[in-house]
Amino acid sequence: MYEILLVIYLIVALALIGMVLVQQGKGADMGSSFGAGASATVFGSSGAGNFMTKTTTALATVFFVLSIVLGNLTAGQIKKTDEWENLEAPVEAIVAPAASDVPTSTEGNNTSDVPN
Repeated sequence: MYEILLVIYLIVALALIGMVLVQQGKGADMGSSFGAGASATVFGSSGAGNFMTKTTTALATVFFVLSIVLGNLTAGQIKKTDEWENLEAPVEAIVAPAASDVPTSTEGNNTSDVPN
């Protein structure tokens, strides 16, 4: 169910982005008001603005409702696991170095072999 809602959420988000990008700005209405072929469009002379506005509003509403539903489902999943309540800090073990880690020798400390 969660994965299906995520796919629908993605499709609605992409459709909402597309609808916003396809719409014309407020200043573009001036040229179409003088009969620049607006009556030959698919939605009629003024139907495209209303159709796109209503579609954008519907997509935005579905987007926000899905956001709330997915947020509640995600919060429910986090509460069910309770992994964060039983965490413990790791205990570090103190290891003393062994006495034989570094070899020591008193023989061969003669520096006369080094050339000047």
